[in-house]
Amino acid sequence: QVQLVESGGGLVQAGGSLRLSCAASGRTFSSYAMGWFRQAPGKEREFVGAISWSGGNAIYADSVKGRFTITTDNAKNTVYLQMSSLKPEDTAVYYCAATAAGNWFRVINYNYWGQGTPVTVSS
Repeated sequence: QVQLVESGGGLVQAGGSLRLSCAASGRTFSSYAMGWFRQAPGKEREFVGAISWSGGNAIYADSVKGRFTITTDNAKNTVYLQMSSLKPEDTAVYYCAATAAGNWFRVINYNYWGQGTPVTVSS
């Protein structure tokens, strides 16, 4: 049974930092890419960034580029989203997901999803 479990969300002040984790289990993800998405109340789920388990550079949405960093720990089957210089508009539920597709930007291309972890950034 494939499981993606996010953790690390919470309340942080604007300008602060937070690190989210996503622990993956249930199958081999070496040929997959891991994406992070977020969904604010009343809005569609949007792409934040993604990285391949096999290495290589991560890609990011313009709204988080330079502030967020995605890394993987293959030994722990865990992917991280380090968020810095947080803004109130970063408030959302953050999801990790796994895809075998070449296009990492689209929600529909992701086969597996975590349950989400909420992040609230206060001004």
